[in-house]
This record gives sequence, C-alpha cells and structure tokens, in this order.
Amino acid sequence: MAHNKPNPDDRSDNVEKLQSMIVHTIENMDEAEESMEFANAEELARIEAKNERRRESIDSFRSEIKDEYQAQQNGYKNENNY
Repeated sequence: MAHNKPNPDDRSDNVEKLQSMIVHTIENMDEAEESMEFANAEELARIEAKNERRRESIDSFRSEIKDEYQAQQNGYKNENNY
C-alpha cells in the first residue's frame, strides 16, 4: 500500500482567495436584493436572513484576511509546524 505524502501548507495566496470570496459574496447579496422586488413576504424574509448570514461571513473573511496578512508579514512563524 502506497503512503501519500501530504502536500505542503501553501498559504501564499490565502489573502487573495479570501478577497475573491468577499467580492463573490457581495455580488450574491446584490443579486438577492434585486430579486426582492419580485418576492413575496416569505421569500423576502428568507432573502433578508440569508443576506444577514452573508454579512457575517464577510466580517469573518475580513478577520481572516487580517490574520493571514499578519502571518505573511511574520513569515508564518509561530505556526504549528511539526
């Protein structure tokens, strides 16, 4: 049985990936808000709840970006490297 060697942890593009996720999430929010014009009360409530979760996700992405940026500046030192 062959043992697979784990891929090295490449975090060099995490900030860019997170920024892309923010842009995509904002686009989804905008599309959802546009659809609200034609939504009934139940759909409106669902859209509003989903967009609130999206806002929370964006806040989390931004926090992760700050963490990743700091880790990049520090050369990813003090990470759990074994």
